[in-house]
Amino acid sequence: MAGVGRNMVAPLLVLNLIMYLIVIGFASWNLNHFINGLTNRPGVGGNGATFYFLVFAILAGVVGAASKLAGVHHVRTWRGDSLATSASSSLVAWAITALAFGLACKEIHIGGYRGWRLRVLEAFVIILAFTQLLYVLALHSGLFGNQLGGNHAGGYPAEHAYGAGGDPHNKGMGTGGVARV
Repeated sequence: MAGVGRNMVAPLLVLNLIMYLIVIGFASWNLNHFINGLTNRPGVGGNGATFYFLVFAILAGVVGAASKLAGVHHVRTWRGDSLATSASSSLVAWAITALAFGLACKEIHIGGYRGWRLRVLEAFVIILAFTQLLYVLALHSGLFGNQLGGNHAGGYPAEHAYGAGGDPHNKGMGTGGVARV
């Protein structure tokens, strides 16, 4: 995966952002009707795992969409510091999505009547668990490859590489001409 760059991360970012927004919409609609007690309405029903699944699905959607905003910033700047932010937030989003994935599998396993909106939500969460994992792996492969910049500062200009003094032995200490002991 040494050749992973913007060409692979950007399409996954857009795909996952759209899917997370769809998950937020379906999960919030289902959760609203579930809380109002309208479980007999078509598309809302479910079983004992439905409430927990809906809560984790909406949480995964919100955290996932927020992590994609950090991802957009990283794709625009493509530096080491933005990579760390994007990779860590996407890892947290994947972990919550994996929890929602497990609850979706449990809800499917229990069975019972589930309307089309709930089944679509289950499908989106299951697909997102895998595409988000692929996105996390693509971002983390950038941590080990040297694709973010050709200098020592992780994409920053050369004057930031060794602090204000430009001395490689006194990194960022601002000591400039002070002799080392």
